Amino acid sequence: MSRQTILTFGEHIRVLRESAGLPLRKVAAQLDIDPSLLGKIERNTRQPNRDIIKKLAEIFGQNEDYLLSEYLSDQIAYKVLEEQGDPKVLKVAEKKIKYLKTKENA
Repeated sequence: MSRQTILTFGEHIRVLRESAGLPLRKVAAQLDIDPSLLGKIERNTRQPNRDIIKKLAEIFGQNEDYLLSEYLSDQIAYKVLEEQGDPKVLKVAEKKIKYLKTKENA
């Protein structure tokens, strides 16, 4: 039985970049950002904006929605950890998302 490896968004981007054999500076140039900013994104000390996520998806041939989900899941996980919250809060949040979606569509 294999276990799926869980990575943070930044770790995932670093793995994609290294697997493609691309140096940090080349990917940063394609993103039109400083290489140090990309390094910080890979180390999870800076957060990318949606435009950077879109460009990363294009560069690495990834689905943009998938990368966005990876990014958002990091944000949620970090927030729960920061607040020392119980992971059970995620089930409550899921119910609230469903409620808010029905409210939007009403």
